[in-house]
Amino acid sequence: MPALDDVSPRDRKAFYAGVITMAVGLALLYFSATAENTPLADPATGELASYSAPLMGMIVPLIFLLFIIPGIVHGYVSGNFTNSQDVIGAMTKSMEGMAYYMVMAFFCALFIKAFGDSQLGTLISVKGANFLASLELSGGVTMVGIVILVAFINLFVGSASAKWALISPIFVPMLMQLGYSPDLTQAAYRVGDSSSNIITPLLPYFPLVVLYCQRYVKGTGIGTLVAMMLPYTIALLILWSAFLILYWTLGFPLGIQANYVYPAG
Repeated sequence: MPALDDVSPRDRKAFYAGVITMAVGLALLYFSATAENTPLADPATGELASYSAPLMGMIVPLIFLLFIIPGIVHGYVSGNFTNSQDVIGAMTKSMEGMAYYMVMAFFCALFIKAFGDSQLGTLISVKGANFLASLELSGGVTMVGIVILVAFINLFVGSASAKWALISPIFVPMLMQLGYSPDLTQAAYRVGDSSSNIITPLLPYFPLVVLYCQRYVKGTGIGTLVAMMLPYTIALLILWSAFLILYWTLGFPLGIQANYVYPAG
């Protein structure tokens, strides 16, 4: 683990220099994006949030620049950088810690691809949703059932959007016929999906979590992390399901213009 040294006046000065550099960069980006006839907007509609807007296509390089430039300024002001080789060396050292993640991600990607081609995740999702629908349970019990089902499916389908695409055509129309809004259905889905993320190896960031755990405990592996996080997953499932039912019972709004019943009244 890196040592935590005392903050010197020069380090504090470097920090402020980095923050000011980032603030200037954000200000330039803001004025460039909001200027009249900006080239960053969609040429057809003039919208910045459009998929075809150049700004949307520049998100990754913009994030890269907004972090690397203040980092370089900080390095030079603090005295850690004296030339370009120091910058390259620092970036190389940072990537050394990612080597384990990149190796694990390669084999995880192979497994996810094979699992996706097998369609087992789709089969489990559809069969589970149909089974839950056939039980014809009450509203509260149905929502808790959705939470548990989604948490289970999350172990086999890592992508949140993929799971929603699989089960929403079944759950949303079914519950709308029973008078429950799509807002409530998605809230139950989000509770189940987020609770079991940390115990599914199919989560894209799971190897990265293992990597950071190994910085503190060298023998940490996939099984160790799952066993350690399982009690938290169970606790989150219980507490967040209770919060959802409590919000529903007390009539607290789920969000802006969100409803519990369908049609919205």
